[in-house]
Amino acid sequence: MTPRTPALARLQRARWATTLLFAATTSLCLLILAVLAVRIDAQSRESELDNGVSRRADGLARTVYFDRGILHLDALREDDLALSSERLAVIQAPEPGRPQIRHTPVPRSALPHQADLDEIWQQVQHDQETVLVATESGGRETQWAAAPVWDDDQIAAAVLVGADPTQSQAAHDRLIHWLVLSCAALVAAASAIGHLLSGQAMRPALRGLDRQEQFLAEAAHELRTPLATLRLVVEGGSASPSRAPSALDEAVRLVDRMGRLVTGLLVRARVEAGTHEVEMTPLRLDQLVEQAVAELPNSTGVTAVTEAVVVCGDPDLLAQAVRNLIENALRHGGGTPVHVHVTDGRVVVRDHGPGVPAKDRERLFRRRVTGPGSTGTGTGLAIVKWVADLHGGTAHLAAAPGGGLQAELNLPRPARDEESVRHSLPREGAPCSRTRPTGTR
Repeated sequence: MTPRTPALARLQRARWATTLLFAATTSLCLLILAVLAVRIDAQSRESELDNGVSRRADGLARTVYFDRGILHLDALREDDLALSSERLAVIQAPEPGRPQIRHTPVPRSALPHQADLDEIWQQVQHDQETVLVATESGGRETQWAAAPVWDDDQIAAAVLVGADPTQSQAAHDRLIHWLVLSCAALVAAASAIGHLLSGQAMRPALRGLDRQEQFLAEAAHELRTPLATLRLVVEGGSASPSRAPSALDEAVRLVDRMGRLVTGLLVRARVEAGTHEVEMTPLRLDQLVEQAVAELPNSTGVTAVTEAVVVCGDPDLLAQAVRNLIENALRHGGGTPVHVHVTDGRVVVRDHGPGVPAKDRERLFRRRVTGPGSTGTGTGLAIVKWVADLHGGTAHLAAAPGGGLQAELNLPRPARDEESVRHSLPREGAPCSRTRPTGTR
């Protein structure tokens, strides 16, 4: 897991900011849609209610009539519109006089007050067509439609049809309730999805940050020993003029080694970033191991037994992997002798130290994991594992016969003939190819 750094903290803050922006944008869009839906529903219900009472009032106004000044209401007793109306009344006003109720099948308390009847009558007289009026009685609102009834050339009566908007308003309130709950759920879901998407989008940046941290740790791991040795050599040469020539030769050798280390580090960083493909070339694994042993600052405790072996690989990366195996054995072997054996595409490094419990061996190949009691960065064996995977090989630890730990690096070998091996040259046209990493670190 990548440790929390200022760069990682900034990425995490950016992720949360993106999530909040996504949630705010979604909330605003849903709010606008919800407001539009509420207004459209309210207008639709109001229009439906008005149209309903207007049609009933117009229809019933055509069933009543005047004959020689007498209002006939018999048809209302059998008309389906009249029988199915919630509230119904017929009003008539003597000339001159206030309108009076001539017929109603509902209690008088369900009808408008006299003042409201006066206002309805005056409006019908003024507009001379069906009018809509909302009244309140007993704390409840009623929507009325009043249709005129003509006696020759004057309006002598009006049919009132009313409807209670309570049920429509209750359905409208339920719509608002479900809209609020649905929008809240959608905002929560959108926020969660936005957070996941922002995390997916930032994964390349996190991987790049992780690679950067790993590169710095590996660079420190690889360069720490040669830099310390170079310092000791330079200080020894400057303190004793007689040792200056040999110290200079040793310093040049160490600088060359650090140049190869830096090259290997850059190659590994570019390969893992996907900007570089490793050029696999046939090489002598035994000679590569012998050179790695010779470059050790203190190789007196290391013995190497090698056989001529040709493998396909990157020499800088394989040299790093071999050095890490040997240095790991020197560091954790308790000062015991280290034996290196190369045969048939396999590099075996053995120490005679306390070893590692079987349950911990695979774990040591992970990043930033060290052995018991170790204070190292935990990158050496992880690099070995990565190089092995890159070359299509394997790396593992095992208990050595007679005590100690045995580390093995196994590499696939190209098709070859024995004559090319005996002459220390890979066969021309050996099947090596470019490759990319087979796994992530």
